[in-house]
Amino acid sequence: MDLEFGKTLDASKKGSWKTASLLAYQSLGVVYGDLSTSPLYVYKSTFAEDIQHSETNEEIYGVLSFVFWTLTLLPLFKYVFVVLRADDNGEGGTFALYSLICRHARVSLLPNRQVADEALSTYKLEHPPEKKSSSRVKMYLEKHKVLHTALLILVLLGTCMVIGDGVLTPAISVFSAVSGLELSMSKEHHQYAVIPITCFILVCLFALQHYGTHRVGFFFAPIVLTWLLCISALGLYNIIHWNPHVYQALSPYYMFKFLKKTRKGGWMSLGGILLCITGSEAMFADLGHFSYAAIQTAFTFLVYPALILAYMGQAAYLSQHHPTSYQISFYVSVPESVRWPVLVVAILASVVGSQAIISGTFSIINQSQSLGCFPRVKVIHTSDKIHGQIYIPEINWVLMILCIAVTIGFRDTKHMGNASGLAVMTVMLVTTCLTSLVIILCWNKPPLVALSFLLFFGSVELLYFSASLTKFTEGAWLPILLALFLMTIMFVWHYATIKKYEFDLHNKVSLEWLLALGPSLGIVRVPGIGLVFTDLTSGIPANFSRFVTNLPAFHRVLVFVCVKSVPVPYVPLAERYLVGRVGPAAHRSYRCIVRYGYRDVHQEVDSFESELIAKLADFIRYDWYRRQQTNPYTDDDASHSNESSSECRLAVIGTVAFSGTPGYEIEESVQPESVSGGFSTVESVTDVIEMEPVGAVQRRVRFAIDDDSESDTRTDMEVHLREELEDLLAAQEAGTAFILGHSHVRAKQGSSVLKRLAINFGYNFLRRNCRGPDVTLKVPPVSLLEVGMVYVV
Repeated sequence: MDLEFGKTLDASKKGSWKTASLLAYQSLGVVYGDLSTSPLYVYKSTFAEDIQHSETNEEIYGVLSFVFWTLTLLPLFKYVFVVLRADDNGEGGTFALYSLICRHARVSLLPNRQVADEALSTYKLEHPPEKKSSSRVKMYLEKHKVLHTALLILVLLGTCMVIGDGVLTPAISVFSAVSGLELSMSKEHHQYAVIPITCFILVCLFALQHYGTHRVGFFFAPIVLTWLLCISALGLYNIIHWNPHVYQALSPYYMFKFLKKTRKGGWMSLGGILLCITGSEAMFADLGHFSYAAIQTAFTFLVYPALILAYMGQAAYLSQHHPTSYQISFYVSVPESVRWPVLVVAILASVVGSQAIISGTFSIINQSQSLGCFPRVKVIHTSDKIHGQIYIPEINWVLMILCIAVTIGFRDTKHMGNASGLAVMTVMLVTTCLTSLVIILCWNKPPLVALSFLLFFGSVELLYFSASLTKFTEGAWLPILLALFLMTIMFVWHYATIKKYEFDLHNKVSLEWLLALGPSLGIVRVPGIGLVFTDLTSGIPANFSRFVTNLPAFHRVLVFVCVKSVPVPYVPLAERYLVGRVGPAAHRSYRCIVRYGYRDVHQEVDSFESELIAKLADFIRYDWYRRQQTNPYTDDDASHSNESSSECRLAVIGTVAFSGTPGYEIEESVQPESVSGGFSTVESVTDVIEMEPVGAVQRRVRFAIDDDSESDTRTDMEVHLREELEDLLAAQEAGTAFILGHSHVRAKQGSSVLKRLAINFGYNFLRRNCRGPDVTLKVPPVSLLEVGMVYVV
């Protein structure tokens, strides 16, 4: 047995290494394209204006030293060894850090949170109990509400800069590669050829996006691999042929010597040097597409050495040649005999370089949308096998138009580089700040460790950031303008979403009102199932009371459905549905809370409807069985009248069906236990959730009634169970109606001018021009009932 176990273990290790190697190879085409093409424009941008390449070579050696240590400190030490470990169940990016912080401290501004969400297996708090110092920081953050808003604004700033980088990076990468034609064409012809060729390549790149990351990755990975081998070979050739002692310039001494000689010009030139780390954030943003091991392996053993050799090779060539600043470019260090093949590979690699940030932009917009911080857009999941690979058509075409506009508007590497550099450094600063909080709140390290991390890496990034700001009038204004525009959209959408939820919360009606509806009031129950969609996790929404007021009838089976996002990447199917009764069993009213993570695929409406009904049937069987176990001697439903006046229980209905030959069956596994436990929502409405802390033994109850049962002692409870299931089946056959609110939001009287502009014009414009909830849920028009609602916030 031991021998067999060892063989199995070895096989699994080989399989995991094989998978990691495959993902590392595929990550080259998606994650590292942008980072690997930076040698095309770093030296050209650095020597564009602020410093000159002199005979002493102090400038070129100083720039090489800066490039080496920047690549070593930020992408290698900060990202690969620290930030990538701050993943959210394997997912990365700004919002992953934010959701991680929100799970460990109550700083989230998201509505309809429940304590029950903390029982999710993916809502894990994986580190030891917090220390006193960490607890103090946590309490301070939780106490001051203004810090919650400041944290969200910081996250939105980082998100907007990633999107801005998604506009700038494709433009500068492709433009820099195509600019290599200047060595083979006259200046007049070159001027009119570069822009059209760049725009054509960008259109082709964005047209490929709908094939998905999986296919694009396999198609692009060989190109990046070829490019990395190409620049490594060129670097080695230039080092050996021109200056074998260039490695001495890696010493930090040359950085100080460079700054001492160039002074203000050298500091301003850092805006060009920082372009060597463009694309580093993609390692974290695209983490969900691959794995930590794959990204770490690819960068440490292939990408990093190749980039260092490339920059050393260019420096070695330039140390023996002293062209004017205009003539400094990547291609001057390429031997003329291989210049055309290198140009072709460079153009292809620059196209791939754009893929990294485009994929990251799709990911971060999807996360923003799931957490209520971005208008609803269409998200297409391009891979059934690999979780998290998506394509957003509207964002794709907007990015393409903006990229082409930037290319035509700027027309040179200098302005594009200044704009891209500011966006890159802003994202890195945001990531450093959020990771510092993760170190304290999630990893429970002493605040001194987090402060050291923040001061060390933050000071390096602030140095580059300050240099980028000096280029404001020379292109750096663009990412700031884009960020302000996007942040306005995101903050207005988030603010109005919160206000709408608060309005629903304050205007919900009581359960007694619902139970009082009946024939005496002229209300009739019609055949079928009515699915009333609401953001509330408790109470009766105002849109349903408005519906009944205008149309005095509702369905025989009524289900209040809340589709909510939880600050986790994904929710396991077995834990997705929380189901409970609304009122007594005879009323045939239920509540179903459907929980999705920010990376989850929302179901098609047909499968959602059938699965929801199946979960209701499972809940009905479970609930009657629970009653029988709790009070086996009383068959009358009136014995549970105390449950009729409130919403008593919500049960987690998993994937195990309540069916089988025996009357009931106990299953055990190493999962959360399904027993009663009291929890309260944020609104202090008591729900009872059928869960215990993670780590207990799960007990799922299967219960079925056999049609051919020969039992002579069928209880009244079994009869009630059968009647309820038959009513559900009959209602399903009669048809399902989807009842959704059609909202119009306006600011209340006395609101400030800014609020009226944001709500009355900004939010309503976005709402009218983005996808409605019925389109998002893909509700058939024939089954849709919309209830007009005016929200005064």
